[in-house]
Amino acid sequence: MRTRHQLRRLHRALVPLAALPIILTALSGSLYGLLSAQGIEAFWLMKLHTGNFGLLNLQPYYSAILGLLTLVVAGSGLGLLIGARRGQSPQN
Repeated sequence: MRTRHQLRRLHRALVPLAALPIILTALSGSLYGLLSAQGIEAFWLMKLHTGNFGLLNLQPYYSAILGLLTLVVAGSGLGLLIGARRGQSPQN
């Protein structure tokens, strides 16, 4: 039961950290598509979408970071789900 509590704590800590870049990528890509369809050039959105944050340029690593964060959060969530389906008490 202790490991389930630790897994839940880890999942709760990772989800906000992982959600921010994933949401930023989804929103910037969608907004760029909408604006370019209207003939508005917003290349700065594509820079955000690919991980170029001005002084902090993560472009070479950004897709790997997003993939790793997605896998870790999905894995911890599946671990919690499988543990709950095996009859472990969700109250712990």
